[in-house]
Amino acid sequence: MSSHSLNDSQPIARVMVAGTGVLGAQIAFQCAFSGVDVVTYDVDTGCLERANTRFDQLGHIYAVELGATRAQIEAARARIVGNINLGSAAAHADLVLEAIPEDLATKQSFYRALSACAPAATIFATNSSTLVPSQLVSVTDRPERLLTLHFAHDVWKHNIAEIMGHAGTDPAVFGRVVQFSRRIGMVPLPLRKEQPGYLLNTMLIPMLLAALGLLVNDVADIQTIDKAWMVAKGDCIGPFGILDGIGMTTVYNVTRALAERTGDSTHRRIAEYVKTHFIETGNLGESTGRGFYRYPDPDFLDPAFVSA
Repeated sequence: MSSHSLNDSQPIARVMVAGTGVLGAQIAFQCAFSGVDVVTYDVDTGCLERANTRFDQLGHIYAVELGATRAQIEAARARIVGNINLGSAAAHADLVLEAIPEDLATKQSFYRALSACAPAATIFATNSSTLVPSQLVSVTDRPERLLTLHFAHDVWKHNIAEIMGHAGTDPAVFGRVVQFSRRIGMVPLPLRKEQPGYLLNTMLIPMLLAALGLLVNDVADIQTIDKAWMVAKGDCIGPFGILDGIGMTTVYNVTRALAERTGDSTHRRIAEYVKTHFIETGNLGESTGRGFYRYPDPDFLDPAFVSA
């Protein structure tokens, strides 16, 4: 492992984003658009090729929604390099942003491998939705440089960054990540202590579980449940639209873990429903073009949807 100086007074300039799913790609593009050099890492070239398609889509979105120029978009794309070799991907990273599947064993395996090859000064930040950094401390070689940096979907407009350390996180590292999140256009939300689900998901997950419970208990169909939320709250997206953006793999992993921890029968039925109807059929949400809705033109974006 490299031993360059642990200088935490310098700004973070080079980032590795591990995982190029929907949110991982958004994080990588936002970093690059903000002037940061990015290496994206994933398990094979197919994943990186799909990420390039997502970057093309994000370039269009940034042009339409943020008024980004062609030059800005091309410059962002030029700052992103893909790599399927973990060692070379992490070789020069000031910060690794991990956005791999929401499964503790998978993440622990990743951090063991990363610890063996990342420079000593590299900061490790997980984007986990529900896990806390102390669950990963034992599998890293740098617990003081480990924390969470959690983004919301559609990072260019829902631009929050929740920063959460554990008891052993170096305050200088924490402060450096807060500064970095501000640099890439996020609103930093520092947490004082570990909280599964952070701020946003602590509030959001109960609503999503309630919507899933209504579905699996056959109280109402997907469209009716979403319509109830959208019309009453004036939102342009309902719970199942949000779940599609999160992705069925994460939804399944979270609900399965909840069922195992709580023994709750509804949580168990939700996990089984998602596994049977989505995981096993490959309909994994927005990333695959189909989940609870069809993409890129899901029914709930039709203006007639909420008035029908």
